[in-house]
Amino acid sequence: MAMGEDPTAAGGCGRLRAGDDDRDRVMDLLKTAFTQGRLTGEELDARTGQALAARTYAELDALTEDIPGIPASDGPLGSPVPSQAMPARPPSPVRHWRLARASAISVGCLALAFVAAYSGNLIDNAWQGPGPGPEHGWSRLLLLLAVTAVITAFAVMVHAVVAALEERSSRGQHPGTG
Repeated sequence: MAMGEDPTAAGGCGRLRAGDDDRDRVMDLLKTAFTQGRLTGEELDARTGQALAARTYAELDALTEDIPGIPASDGPLGSPVPSQAMPARPPSPVRHWRLARASAISVGCLALAFVAAYSGNLIDNAWQGPGPGPEHGWSRLLLLLAVTAVITAFAVMVHAVVAALEERSSRGQHPGTG
């Protein structure tokens, strides 16, 4: 064994560095084990602290290997939990708020477009005398505002949807899966 090598990392995957998501999954498993009576409160506190300080998959594996009901580490890249045994994590609320905020902005833009187009129509129809009529400057300005608001509403929604899809694909999920 080379100097500085982790003795618990027998396999090559155990020396790989763990990420925040890996630590979160292990802490979720520890909490589940605690609620099932497999760990005491003191053990949960100690192991949660160790999970937060863990740097490798081997260190995370050591925290759950003696708990019955938790599968061995045969996940992708030596992750401490196989993907089918991982507890389902709820979607990030930030993503939901991003789409909700984009929807609200789009609805506001469409409402503005409707009001602008309707007002421009009223201005043109109200003009009864000689003069510019349909070429009235205000009605053109309001029509331009309405078209701009519709384009903005569309652009805001497209941007939000593309950002959500990119975020989902960066987490390793395909857009068609939940």
